[in-house]
Amino acid sequence: MDDIDVCVEVEVKPTEDSDKVRKAVENIIWDAEFKITPQRGGSLLTAKAKGIDSLTKIFNLLRRERVLDAARSVLFKGLDEKSITFYLNKQVAYAGHLSFSEPTAESPLGPIKVKIRGDNLREFIEWLTPKTN
Repeated sequence: MDDIDVCVEVEVKPTEDSDKVRKAVENIIWDAEFKITPQRGGSLLTAKAKGIDSLTKIFNLLRRERVLDAARSVLFKGLDEKSITFYLNKQVAYAGHLSFSEPTAESPLGPIKVKIRGDNLREFIEWLTPKTN
């Protein structure tokens, strides 16, 4: 599972502080490389990380928040052949917590999009979110 690539994208609205948005991402991903790209109506913050260790914060948050079953369902729903895509609430992540979100219309500031690529993604989901019952 060391061949995991993590890519995070989050829109930074003109009314938002990009440092706070970066902090929200840093609260969920470990050891990422950040880049901000200007775009119409704000900017796009991307963060890229490699390896399963980069997901240690999510691993720990899922257990602390006791949302393994919900997370497991979301991850399998977002699974395709070579990637898993899911969305997290930006404000909740900034506060150091984890809450799954829909891609649009759930939060006025938009979600954090997380895309995980690699082989053996079903095995990865089993590691990250084991069955609790």
